[in-house]
This record gives sequence, C-alpha cells and structure tokens, in this order.
Amino acid sequence: MPEPLDIAAANGRLGILTPGMGAVASTAYAGVIAARKGLAAPIGSLTQMAHIRLGRRAEGRNPKIREFVPLAELDDLVFGGWDPISANALEAARTAGVLEERDLAPISSELEGVVAMPAVFDQRWVKRLDGVRVKSGETLFDLAEQLVADIEQFRTENACDRLVMVWCGSTEAYQEPSAVHQSVESFEAGLRNNDENIAPSQLYAYAALVSGVPFANGAPNLASDIPCMAELAERNGVPYTGKDFKTGQTLMKTILAPGFKARMLGMRGWYSTNILGNRDGEVLDDPENFKTKEVSKLGVLDTILQPEVYPELYGNIDHVVRINYYPPRGDNKEGWDNIDIFGWMGYPMQIKVDFLCRDSILAAPIVLDLALFLDLAQRAGQSGNQEWLSFYWKSPQTDGTTPAEHDIFIQQTKLKNTLREWMGEEPVTHSEAG
Repeated sequence: MPEPLDIAAANGRLGILTPGMGAVASTAYAGVIAARKGLAAPIGSLTQMAHIRLGRRAEGRNPKIREFVPLAELDDLVFGGWDPISANALEAARTAGVLEERDLAPISSELEGVVAMPAVFDQRWVKRLDGVRVKSGETLFDLAEQLVADIEQFRTENACDRLVMVWCGSTEAYQEPSAVHQSVESFEAGLRNNDENIAPSQLYAYAALVSGVPFANGAPNLASDIPCMAELAERNGVPYTGKDFKTGQTLMKTILAPGFKARMLGMRGWYSTNILGNRDGEVLDDPENFKTKEVSKLGVLDTILQPEVYPELYGNIDHVVRINYYPPRGDNKEGWDNIDIFGWMGYPMQIKVDFLCRDSILAAPIVLDLALFLDLAQRAGQSGNQEWLSFYWKSPQTDGTTPAEHDIFIQQTKLKNTLREWMGEEPVTHSEAG
C-alpha cells in the first residue's frame, strides 16, 4: 500500500473568491446556500455526491468522496468576488435569469450579502461589455496591488482560514504568450510598464498566487498557463489548475468520442454549432473572443481519437465549431452536433445530437468541486499545475512534455486514483465501480 500524505485538517472557514459574479458564479453560490438549507441537492458535484471504490470490488468499500478525503464542509464556505457590472450576487442572479425567483427568494438575503468588489476591467479584452464598477490606477501593478489588498481584506473581514480563487469572468480576446509572460521578473516589469499584452485575468492569477491562494481558470483565457505563473506557483508553493470549464457541447464530445474509438468506428467529420443568449454569448459574438473559445473547443478530438495512431479511421476529420449569439435563448444554450462516422466496409452513418443544456447549471458544481479540491491539494502540500483535475476542463493544462488527456473516463480514473494515492489506497487499474 502507498504511504498516505500528511494532509492538514480542513479546520475553519474557506473563502471562495470569483473574479466575475455573473451567471456561473451566482448560480454556484445559490446552489451551495440552497444545499446548506436542505432546499436542493448538489447535483453534478463529485465532491458531494460521487462514490469512490477502494480495493477490490468484492471488498464492498465504496464511500462517498467527501467521506474519504478531508474536504471543507459546505457550512464552512464563504463567498466573495469582483464584478464590473453587478453590485451583489442577488442582483447578478436576477440579471442572469438562470434561476427562477421561487429558488432565489428563500436565499435572497444570503445572496444579497455577497457584495461584489470593483473589478479590474479593460474593454480591449471584452469589447461587447461595458464595465461600470471598475478599479483605476496609474499602472497595472497598482491594479494588481489593489487585488492583493482585496484578498487580504476579504480574508480578515470574513475570518477565513484559507482561500481559493476560481475565475468565472468572461472569455477574453485571443492572445499568444509574449516576452512579458516568460518569467516573474518580466511580468512584474510589464505590470509597472503597462504592457499591453497583460490581460485582466492574468492580474487575478498573479494576485492569487502572490497571496498564496490556489487559482482555477474557468475560461479559455491565457491566465495561469504561462511560464511566469508556473514559476510564481512553485516559488510560493501554490496549486493551480485550468482551463475553460467543460460543460455543454465539449462535455458531450469527451463522452461520445471515447465510445467511437473503443469500437474502432471511423469518423469523417464533426460539425458543432451553439446558440446562446447570455453574457457569455454576447462576449463570444466578437470574433477575437470567439477565437479564444474555438481554440479551446477544437483541441478535444485529436487527443482522444489519436489520428497519428489510427490514420485510416481518424486521419481526415473535418472538425468545425460555431457559436451564435441569440438573445431569446438566454442561459439555456443549445448545442447541436452532426457526426459523420463510418463502419464495416466503409459504409457511412450519421449521428445527430441536440443538447438543450443550461450552461450555468452545468458549470456551477464545477466551481464548487474545483474550490474544494484545490483547497485539499494545498493542505496536502501540493503546488503547481494539478493535472489530476483535467476532468473539469476543455483545455487541461499539462507540464508541456505530454499532450493533455481529454477522454473523460481516463480523466475520472486519474482524479480518483490521485485521491486514493494521497490517502494510502491502491490505484484502481481495472473496472471502476463509480
């Protein structure tokens, strides 16, 4: 049996800070508060509902994850964050329109008490939004220092023993890493010189890691996946993970594609289109912001299907992704897929998937799980990129030596085996009992 890690107990309060308090964050807060009151079950959350098999199946050891590893309790969570538009989580939730008033009313006072701090916001990165509750400063370094001060003030005022940060803000315009991102020294010089290649999400990642706060990047932005942040995380002993919550259409791809590959069914094309009308859809209506999301979505199939290993099956796939802003749909996104496959003797077949999903309903439990697992990782003495959390991401970060794993079933095994290892249990390498 492996030696268990010395994991500190989850004593005291855990603060969950979200840059962005829109549809995803406010829905996450609401769901946790409702679960605490016994008004709703935390459906979709592995940390709250999933079981983990230990040892051989015949042993019958199958506890819930939260009974197996020392996670923070829901009653010990405190919420806060920044938003350039909404003043508090209740206002944000009503504006987003994800949850009905009958679900908001019993928890309205708690949501109203989650007051948004003024945000770091730059319209160059999200042209379709206007920020009205925005920080000002002569340099980006000034803004970063204000975020660090916000973190410490929140920690003190809410008597938090530990903090985590989960980016729930908008998708920023596409960018490639530049010289300013290559080291902590170059990044901090860029902050003082107002380098135009530093995006707001990078300021939040920097502020978190400087403050010893684990960071998760819920959007496809270039944020923690740059050398300076990896250096900073290792220097300060802070775990981080990302990027881009795996919710609707990409979730379906990572479920379906492994099945096609398992049966050695060929594929000729996969056409995906989305219609959505929430703030995310409005932001992604801009081509530069859509490109950031497109790159995140397109990377999934190649890794799962391995065209270099199976060229006759997957070496000539047309993979197309589209996103269309359609205001009447609101947060109830529709992901439509046409999949052209072929089978015995090359005969073609088609599969149509129409996923009428609720984007924030799928993302909210991910916010909770990432916060609890990152807090666990820090108490377990882990730092740097937490690749075992790839299960939650469209574009999982890696150490750069191997490609990211996108098969959701392999990701699930990796996640659970990491927890088993940390707790001194043997990994499961054959059939998984959930």
